[in-house]
Amino acid sequence: MTQAAKPAARPLSPHLQVYRLPLAAWMSITHRITGIGLTIGTLLLVWWIGAAAMGPEAYAQFTGFIGSPLGYLILLGFSVALFYHLCNGIRHLFWDVGMNFEIAQTKRGNLLVLVGTILLTAVSWVLALRP
Repeated sequence: MTQAAKPAARPLSPHLQVYRLPLAAWMSITHRITGIGLTIGTLLLVWWIGAAAMGPEAYAQFTGFIGSPLGYLILLGFSVALFYHLCNGIRHLFWDVGMNFEIAQTKRGNLLVLVGTILLTAVSWVLALRP
């Protein structure tokens, strides 16, 4: 009698312990997450408009929350998500017309999206917080 061959004990390829996602893949995942975050953050805008329509007490409650450290943190996250989604969406428009698919161009696009997000967020916060 012959014995059956034993399968090799090795991971399937590409395995999560071996394979690293490229930055473009992480940015694509982040683009989807920020889209969900923007949808949820829109509820904050609805609360703001609703509070303004309900009267001074409701509006004071909203401004009290949004002026707190937690409110500022939420607004910062919302603005980062907004500008990231905008910049990455513009990059996706270029991809939709068949541009910037080379590795060097994709890496440059990654950098432009990240730098654009940081700059747009910083400029908007500086302009919003000036006296």
